[in-house]
Amino acid sequence: MNSPALLRCLLGSKKRAAVVVAFWVLIAGLLAGVAPALESVEDNASANLPPAASDSMKARDLVRAQLPGQDATPAIIVVRGKGTDAAASATQSVAAITSALSGTSRPDHVVSVVSTVTAPDAAAELVSQDRGAQLVIVPMEGSPSDESFQNAVDEVRALASDRAGPADVAVTGPAGIATDTVKVFSGGDKVLLLATVVLVLIILLAIYRSPLMALVPLLAVGVAMRVAETLGAILADAGVITVSSQTASIMTVLLFGVGTDYALIITARYRETLLDEPDRARAMQAAVRRTAESVLASASTIVLAMFALLVAVSPALHGFGPYLALGVAVMALVAFTFIPALVLLLGRSVFWPGGVDKAAERSRGAGIWHRIAALVARAPVKVASAVIALLVVLSAGLLGYQESFDTLSGFRAATESEHGQHLIREEFGPGEIAPSTVVVHSQDNLRSSPAPADIATALTDADHVSRVADPRMGKDGKTVFYDVILDLDPYSSKALDAIGPLKQATQSAAQAAGVQDATVLIGGETAQNADIRSALDRDTTFIVLLVLALVTAVLVLLLRSLLAPLYLVATLILSFLATLGATTFFTVTVLGDDGIGNRVTAYIFVFLVALGVDYNIFIMSRFKQELRTQPPAKAITAALTRTGGVISSAGLILAATFAVLMTQPIRELFQFGFAMAFGILLDTFLIRPLLVPAIVRLLGDRALWPARPGTPTPSTPTPEPPSADAPAAQAAEPGSGRLLRAFTWIAVIEACTWAGLLVGMYLKYIPETTELGVRIFGTLHGAAFIAYVFLTVLAAIRLKWRLGRTTIFALLAAVPPFMTIAFEIWARRTGRLPQPAADPSPTPAL
Repeated sequence: MNSPALLRCLLGSKKRAAVVVAFWVLIAGLLAGVAPALESVEDNASANLPPAASDSMKARDLVRAQLPGQDATPAIIVVRGKGTDAAASATQSVAAITSALSGTSRPDHVVSVVSTVTAPDAAAELVSQDRGAQLVIVPMEGSPSDESFQNAVDEVRALASDRAGPADVAVTGPAGIATDTVKVFSGGDKVLLLATVVLVLIILLAIYRSPLMALVPLLAVGVAMRVAETLGAILADAGVITVSSQTASIMTVLLFGVGTDYALIITARYRETLLDEPDRARAMQAAVRRTAESVLASASTIVLAMFALLVAVSPALHGFGPYLALGVAVMALVAFTFIPALVLLLGRSVFWPGGVDKAAERSRGAGIWHRIAALVARAPVKVASAVIALLVVLSAGLLGYQESFDTLSGFRAATESEHGQHLIREEFGPGEIAPSTVVVHSQDNLRSSPAPADIATALTDADHVSRVADPRMGKDGKTVFYDVILDLDPYSSKALDAIGPLKQATQSAAQAAGVQDATVLIGGETAQNADIRSALDRDTTFIVLLVLALVTAVLVLLLRSLLAPLYLVATLILSFLATLGATTFFTVTVLGDDGIGNRVTAYIFVFLVALGVDYNIFIMSRFKQELRTQPPAKAITAALTRTGGVISSAGLILAATFAVLMTQPIRELFQFGFAMAFGILLDTFLIRPLLVPAIVRLLGDRALWPARPGTPTPSTPTPEPPSADAPAAQAAEPGSGRLLRAFTWIAVIEACTWAGLLVGMYLKYIPETTELGVRIFGTLHGAAFIAYVFLTVLAAIRLKWRLGRTTIFALLAAVPPFMTIAFEIWARRTGRLPQPAADPSPTPAL
């Protein structure tokens, strides 16, 4: 969109603008006519599974292949009797429920019923110890994503509730959980869309003070969303991409946020151009041309970050990016064509009731941004130090970081399946909620061998095993299946950690039983979550490195600088750590969530870095443009004052749209929405207007190294805020330069020492655990070290500072040692570091 000929072709007149608008409306209508409904092609099952090559998925495939009838999805009915004789009450209710579900009028999809009535021999597994509660297993055929399957589950629930009498009854299990998940998601879609539209419209009205101009971004987002949804539905129906309910929800707020951001950037530059160019068509062409580089860089960064998720092996991350990348790409095209064309088509009425002159005058920047620019110019060291200190304090919330793999605990709305899980946990023990399936495959036939029974006996003595059900022989005679119930909450970190030792214990038991070269696999929800955790840990590392590399590359190409991308990326890392720390503190420590959703951390990093860098791109692009006519100090002041209002408005809208996700009854979406809103506000009101300009101010001519500003083209002189460096040179005492050099060398030596300690601690302790929280806290320590070294380098570059300012760096020098000590204390408290040998803690006998 930087070609003058192309811009004249699209935006040369009202007629051409009308053609552009009509083109997009026609495309949206045609695609809507041929594409299937997005809901019909959504895949919500694979997103919650581990990689296909993982042991738990191999175990699931063996169960389905070797045990006929295991394709059915079980609904588990929990019945707890009431009254003085709870056992009799439960027995009577189970008999009535079994009769209703076994007759010819039973609901569709019900295959059979397993209860104490149909399988008396299984009473030990179906009846609680006090005999006051019983389980009824109802295998159901079909796909849980089908509406008919969900209706059948609702019928089972209605029958169970009707026949249970006074007994407490709930339907849970995989069938109940899947049905409740669909209901929870479907109930929030309309609320999400309506709340987003209303909130964005109110903010746009406050910003533009013109109803027509406020409607332009919303219409553009509507067109882009329709085109993206229909294209995504076509691609998903063809099997090219996958789309889940969560992805669709995030797409809604992402397009509203990004679309209004791009609209604000383009229309703000249009209003500014109208000050010098009264012809609206030529003014719009100039505005698009001057914003093209930064907007394209922004959209490219987001698209590349989304595609970076393709390196993931976990389905939850791997399938997340392409659909969102498609949406942002479509939104960028709409922003460059539909938005300018619609503004031109509306003519002068788009500025009603204030008029063109008032709209153009507001583009000069509000007085508050001139005051902020003056503050940064007066005290860049204090501003940068204060912001960095605040980010480090917010990052301390990571001390309470932990992850959750329990889907039901993530529902912020009461569900029957969650109630059923609580009943099972109370009456039968925590492990009964989700038994693990241990699979032993031999090269020899085991039908007449005592080995299966010997292995079962050995497994009962394994750590954290509550009981082992009778072994089941596969149809090939070589594969044996054991239902193992742990004495732990199957969704807890301890249960996930127990899968590895359980596999080793099974391998040893098989070898002791004479089964040589046995293949041992473990299936079930606990094993699947353990594999998901391992995959996510691996994926997060790769994604972080790749996204940072992509963002750095885009900044290098945009700014033609090697130094600027480094300090801009460093600010992004600090912003992410501060955001995750604040999110952990608010949702886990304050609200009491079980933990951060297992995929939320990766989502926060990708989106926050990809979107947060946008505002750095906008201000640094404007800084680079201002360097053509002004020296660096004046250029960064002009960039801050000219972009302050529009970028802050854009950030406020983007944060507000993500905050709408907090209305959703899903923990992951609530946490993700809070984190994105908080992080974007950090980037909008701290990183971009204070920290980045302060760093640029301190670096001066070296801000875009190796590029150096040329001789500015003379322009109308503007008063420059008093420099903080001039008094420094006058006040510096003889010998202060040598003392500052000595301080710098001492600081560099200290930083290198603490860096060595950090590397040693990481290599010695971190690889022994898969807990992502420890890795993140190690990263926090590393980020504090990077920030300290970076400030030290600034001190070395600016040797003419007043001697008193070295006190700030001396205080910051204590950050890495403090973080190291805090890391060690926390790691010892959580068992990541060994306890002192003098005080060994006794291990309780199992």
